[in-house]
Amino acid sequence: MEQYVRVQNERDRRTLAWLRQRVGEAAIVAAAQACTHVDSKPYLSVICRRLGLSVPKLTNHDVSVEAVGERHLAAMYEILRSRSSRTHAGR
Repeated sequence: MEQYVRVQNERDRRTLAWLRQRVGEAAIVAAAQACTHVDSKPYLSVICRRLGLSVPKLTNHDVSVEAVGERHLAAMYEILRSRSSRTHAGR
């Protein structure tokens, strides 16, 4: 399927999965082929418009950027605490 459409990130993958459920692969391929210009792959937004659909606002069920940042900060604080306690113990 991705040989017909431009899939660049996780949001695109979720949009493509939504489209597959909504209209099926044959309709997506037909819309993609109707949109192509000289070996270029159409974006999913173009295919959605061609099919008369709006790109949905799909929620990201993955871990948020903030949660990842918090985890990294907690790990850094732990490293600093362990180094600090070793420094004070060696005195």
